[in-house]
Amino acid sequence: MRSAWRFLYTVIGIIFRHPVTGTTIIPVLPDGRIVLIRRSDTGQWSLPGGVIDWGEDIPHAANRELKEETGLDIVEIKELRGVYSDPHRDPRLHSISILLEADVIGELKPKDKLEVLEIQAFTREELPLGDLSHDHDRQLKDYLNDVVAIA
Repeated sequence: MRSAWRFLYTVIGIIFRHPVTGTTIIPVLPDGRIVLIRRSDTGQWSLPGGVIDWGEDIPHAANRELKEETGLDIVEIKELRGVYSDPHRDPRLHSISILLEADVIGELKPKDKLEVLEIQAFTREELPLGDLSHDHDRQLKDYLNDVVAIA
């Protein structure tokens, strides 16, 4: 009985005391514009992305989240652009975000209409930097400055 309790305690500790891992995507359309979503929970613009599901690898999670939030498909993951782990980067929980740059195609049409209020493609000059959700201002600024961050 004692070993079963120790095992259960360990599993609960792993689940509730460790960061959640997710992926964030910089979706780049063929014309070079970058796609952002407006989140329903904060009303702020954000890069698409989300939590990696159990049994899912990063490329599949990125494509699934992108499809759900924007309607777009990944043609190619271009580069790993950074890993962001600041405990305060997401106001909801401690999460680690793996930032990917991806060439994408498709129609801007979200499947998840509860989470996404709006989708828009921006030129680099038009990006609404300064009040993005989570730490996406930093992620986009690092990307635009060609910085690959481990933060």
